Amino acid sequence: MADSKALLRARFGIDIPGAEVPDAVAPLIDRRVTRRYTEQDVPDSLLDALLAAAQSAPAKSDLQQYSVVVMRDRARIKQVADWIGTMDWIASAPVFLVWCGDMRRGQRLCALHDMPHANNNLDTFLNTAVDCTLAMAQFIAAADAVGLSTCPISYVRSHIERVSPLLGLPSGVYPVAGLTVGWPVFRRPVSMRLPPAVVVHRERYDDTALQQQIAGYDERRRERDPVAPGSLKNNDIYPPRDGVGWSENVARQLSVPERFGFAAYLKTKGFDLA
Repeated sequence: MADSKALLRARFGIDIPGAEVPDAVAPLIDRRVTRRYTEQDVPDSLLDALLAAAQSAPAKSDLQQYSVVVMRDRARIKQVADWIGTMDWIASAPVFLVWCGDMRRGQRLCALHDMPHANNNLDTFLNTAVDCTLAMAQFIAAADAVGLSTCPISYVRSHIERVSPLLGLPSGVYPVAGLTVGWPVFRRPVSMRLPPAVVVHRERYDDTALQQQIAGYDERRRERDPVAPGSLKNNDIYPPRDGVGWSENVARQLSVPERFGFAAYLKTKGFDLA
């Protein structure tokens, strides 16, 4: 049996009484992102196996409404990194995957069988995003299991007008996230997560103790991994200062609109969102 207490304290910064972590689950709790990769390549045979694991994830009604674009060309990967601008380490990854929601395949299947595609709506958009995310998460778990490391990149959506043409994404297909894949130079520390009492609700949603729980979480994060000045969000709007906690930094980010053109982009890609 894994050292449950040590694993959970590393992840949450507190003890989780009564929780026992089976050995098979321990690697999931010990998962870390990686932002620096060695020069070692990822063999096609291994990558194909990991992609097969991704395709084994659950899919809504077996519709399988997602696609993944595999990028290995270092120059093209660097182009994405240059567009993002603040993540130069993306260019060090030997593989960059772009996970995409895909309504197009279903539309083509309906056309092949002379039937209308009557589900171009907000629910279908959500289903494509969820199918895609489940597959990406299963890929991440499989990659971790063989010693590879990954880091999801939502910022591909911040440059969607460039990324989509680069990948030749047609109508009905849009990027959900990028994912760097490679052999880690080193393992980063475990990221501290919110206490389960904030995230896990029993029978009914209840956040009456949120303020108290967040105060404790902010303090634990400050002690272990304080917010660095370079990590403060929206310094052009909120002056930087010492002592900003996790929750305030989240508020700094969420108080300013991000990717407000995403819905308009989706409509140009054939999504009705009604």
